[in-house]
Amino acid sequence: MPLKNKLIACCFLFPLLSYGQSDSVAKVYVDTTATATVPKHKKFAFITNIPSDLGKTFTVPFNRKSIKTTAILGAVSAAIILFDQDIYNGVRNFSDNIHLHPEESNKVLWSIKGGDKETVLFKVPENLNTAFYTLGQGFTSLLLAGGLAIDGVIAKRPKSLQTASDLTESFIALGISTQFLKYATGRENPAVFSQRNGRWRPFPSYGDFQNDKPKYDAFPSGHLATLMATITILADNYPDKKWIKPVGYSLMTLSAFSMINNGVHWAGDYPIGIGIGYLTAKIITKRHTLLTKKAPVLIDIKNKI
Repeated sequence: MPLKNKLIACCFLFPLLSYGQSDSVAKVYVDTTATATVPKHKKFAFITNIPSDLGKTFTVPFNRKSIKTTAILGAVSAAIILFDQDIYNGVRNFSDNIHLHPEESNKVLWSIKGGDKETVLFKVPENLNTAFYTLGQGFTSLLLAGGLAIDGVIAKRPKSLQTASDLTESFIALGISTQFLKYATGRENPAVFSQRNGRWRPFPSYGDFQNDKPKYDAFPSGHLATLMATITILADNYPDKKWIKPVGYSLMTLSAFSMINNGVHWAGDYPIGIGIGYLTAKIITKRHTLLTKKAPVLIDIKNKI
C-alpha cells in the first residue's frame, strides 16, 4: 500500500481512536493466570508514542540482552540471501505447475480522483495469488483496527479500543521504519533483478527511490512486518484466543509465498521483516500488559469506556 494511501486510511481511524479515551481509572478485577491487559487509553497515543517506538526499534536489537538474537537473525538472513535466486526460481516453477498466476489483479471499488491521479482506497483481488498478497498490504490490519475501534466505541469495550490503537500505532511505526531500511539498503525486487540474488543500491536519490520502487524497496518485507505485528498484538491482547497464532501464521506463510511468486520479495527479505514486526508489537503492548502468576490482580480503570 503506497504511503499516501496509508495516511488517508489512517485518517479514517483517528476520530474513533480518540473518542472517549481517558487517563482516569475505575476498579476492575482481572483474572490471574495469564497476560492481563491493562487498557490505558490516552488521546492520540498511537501517534505520540511513535518517536519512542522508532527509537527502541533501532536500539533494542543492539543492547546486551538482544544482540545474540540479532546476530542469529542476521546470519539466517545472510544464509537465505545466498540462495534467493534458486528459491525464487523454484517458487515460480511450482506456481506455474499448479496454475497459481503471479499477476496482480484487482477490481477497484472505491477510489478518490485528484487531477490526473487516482488514489485507490478499496479494491478486491481477482485471483488467488493477489488475495494472499493483499493480506500483507496493511489493509488487513487497518480493517481489523477499524472494526475493533467501532466495537470499542459502541459497546464501550476498553480492550477493543486499546487493541485498535495498538494496531494503528504499529502500522504507522512500521511504515516509517521499514521504508527507511528499504531506502538504506536499496535491494531490487525479483521482478526486475539485474543480477543473481538481486542488486543492492544503498541510499539512492530520493527521486529514484520514489519513482522506481521495484529497483530499491525489497529489503526488508514491510508486508510481513505488518502481519507479524498484527498477529502479535492480537495474541498479546487476547491471550485466551488460542487460534490467533496458528491462523495468523498460516495466512502469513501464504502471503510470503505469494510475494515471491509475484516478484515483490525474495525469501531473504523475510527474517528481518518478521523480526522488526515482532519487536515493534512487543514494544507497543508492553506498555499496558502485566504477567501475573498468583492471586487476582486489582487493576484500576476509570470511566470504563
